[in-house]
Amino acid sequence: MLVDFAAGVSASPLEVEAAAVRAERDGFDGFGAAESKHDVFTALTLAARATETITLQSGIAVAFARNPMSMAVLANDLQLISRGRFQLGLGSQVQAHIERRFAMPWGRPAARMAEFVAAVRAIWDAWRTGERLSFRGEFYRHTLMTDFFNPGPNPYGNPPILLAAVGERMTAVAAQVADGLLVHPLTSVDYLRERTRPMLRDAREGFSVSLSAFVVLGEDDKARSRAEQAVKAQIAFYASTPSYRPVLELHGWGDLADQLNHLSRRQAWSEMADLITDDVLDTFAVGGDVARGLRDRFTGLVDRISFYTPYEVSPDQLRSLRESLAA
Repeated sequence: MLVDFAAGVSASPLEVEAAAVRAERDGFDGFGAAESKHDVFTALTLAARATETITLQSGIAVAFARNPMSMAVLANDLQLISRGRFQLGLGSQVQAHIERRFAMPWGRPAARMAEFVAAVRAIWDAWRTGERLSFRGEFYRHTLMTDFFNPGPNPYGNPPILLAAVGERMTAVAAQVADGLLVHPLTSVDYLRERTRPMLRDAREGFSVSLSAFVVLGEDDKARSRAEQAVKAQIAFYASTPSYRPVLELHGWGDLADQLNHLSRRQAWSEMADLITDDVLDTFAVGGDVARGLRDRFTGLVDRISFYTPYEVSPDQLRSLRESLAA
């Protein structure tokens, strides 16, 4: 497995830049930044200018908050700035955020995503070949591209497109149209083996599977206890989302998903974390000998792995874990 560094989900663009520099220095293979409080493309542009060799990934950029043309332009520019080190990681987000936060249309997300990716590729092809842009789909139409707005072929080629998916429909779309899958942190070995991997049998050659895995780290018992509570809270947050219910159902925890969703509507975050038992924690997070646990669980299932730590952890610990995992 290649070992990547995942920036904190709340990191500012300048913090992302500094983290990317440190990740490259510490020997990580890749670097990923999320889109939550800040624009992921702004942050990765800074990271691209400050680094030389490390792979840079949007993990994820919200596809349906944009249109295929704007996404094609952003990804093309980052591929230029990074000199070919960019990976475009896309995700759909969920209906409430697309409609109520971004004021954008929602509907049939798997079909829409397949068309979104096809449209981005069609735009890139028009720039590469100089041929007329003529993409007509059910959700998107792109039929105008004049020389003034055409950047031409990218000298580093087009970046790979990676797609985030949890459910079987979106996973199937990833296998059909993307170059890789971004596995949601709320996953388990059983879900990967029984639900995710079977949907990827017909994926294109070179298709990669990436996972940001929950890990419990700490220099002493007190720090590890704080880490456990933070991971439990994050698991509870994700598990309250109806889209992720199938993951819990596979383990017989459908009722837990319903309870968490109910509490989330009341924003009862502390009560939600209390519902995450040690069994649930151990299913979705790796503690103890973390390097060995990650190897035992995910070797042969994922190609790239990063560490999801929703708590304060020293860069030295992360570097040590990378070295142990890569040894």
